[in-house]
Amino acid sequence: MSFLLIIHSYLRWLILIVALVAVIKFAIGWRRGNAFQKMDNGLASGFSGLMDLQASIGLIFLVWNGLAGTGFPAFRIEHTATMIIAAVVAHLHVLWKNADDKKRFRNSLFIILDTLIIVFIGVARLPGGWSR
Repeated sequence: MSFLLIIHSYLRWLILIVALVAVIKFAIGWRRGNAFQKMDNGLASGFSGLMDLQASIGLIFLVWNGLAGTGFPAFRIEHTATMIIAAVVAHLHVLWKNADDKKRFRNSLFIILDTLIIVFIGVARLPGGWSR
């Protein structure tokens, strides 16, 4: 099952790249007062979808590895709970789908930034934290 851990580890970089693109795009859109278009919605949805995929792979790895003999140490449960919260927060952009464009850009930007903060905390819960 180490292949799941490898996928889980590499997927985080794809999520970070999408998040950085979204942060830049949403900050520019908010600042300039651009129209929130399908690509912007796709970017926010793609980010939240990748977060879902990451959480799903992490949950499968947690259960599989835990039942295979490593158990369920507290740091893994804390990491899992924190990351599930991050995945939920990543979906909050849909609450403003009927808002004006400026508000959609602003709120989507802050949703992604908040998600990244929660992810930072979740990874810090692991032994070795960000040095892994």
